[in-house]
Amino acid sequence: MVKVRRSERLVDMTQYLLEHPHTLIPLPFFAKRYNSAKSSISEDLGIIKRTFSLRNRGILETIPGAAGGVRFIPEISETQARVIVNELCERLSEKNRLLPGGYVYLSDLLGEPELLRKVGQIIAAKYKDQKIDAVMTVATKGVPIAQAVSYQLNVPFVIVRRDSKITEGSTVSVNYVSGSSQRIEKMELSKRSLKKGSRVLVVDDFMKGGGTVNGMKGLIEEFEAELVGITVFAESNFSGCRVIDEYHSLLCVEEVDVQTKTISVIPGTYFNK
Repeated sequence: MVKVRRSERLVDMTQYLLEHPHTLIPLPFFAKRYNSAKSSISEDLGIIKRTFSLRNRGILETIPGAAGGVRFIPEISETQARVIVNELCERLSEKNRLLPGGYVYLSDLLGEPELLRKVGQIIAAKYKDQKIDAVMTVATKGVPIAQAVSYQLNVPFVIVRRDSKITEGSTVSVNYVSGSSQRIEKMELSKRSLKKGSRVLVVDDFMKGGGTVNGMKGLIEEFEAELVGITVFAESNFSGCRVIDEYHSLLCVEEVDVQTKTISVIPGTYFNK
């Protein structure tokens, strides 16, 4: 096997680490991959670690011992996150987003790959020090957000549905009260989706009264799993009694004026201490 030059190793190692977040990678793996001594690999990882720290890309953990190695944990600085969230506030405040009935159009934002990557990075950073086994959302608009977050955490994401799909097999269902309309709704999840004791992060695109998120919380309890946290892309001011009080939101739709077609959007609770 031809020995790989340091410049090539650094590029390839960086790419590999970015593509495998939260994964413990033994040093012998890289040594064999590049036909290089472990000492050389350690020096390379030191360079990458300093660069990640300097650029606020994340933390490169070193785990000593025979069973050790390195693990890349993505993160984003609060300053970077605030810049992204402020840009989102401006975009969500655009007049052409106002739909009949006072609804706000989000689909185009949740269809932009680069924006989703940033959103996934911001949400995942909030839980980087916690053990997460799965990310949960409800079909359909929450799916791209859940996928973006699960990629950053390197865990599966599961999709809760409101209607039965034969391809899901046996399911567990719960009834919940919609927070905004106060109607009784049903949601369900395949029995194969979650294992008992799983630690679950719930994400969603938009929250009003919190009924849908509360329904997912009920499903997690039915699976004898544990809710780690809740983060939504955007929330709206809600005049009634919200059924969820512990959550994070990136954006808050503070006011919608149908007459003047104006939308006021501010940063959500994500940055609250």
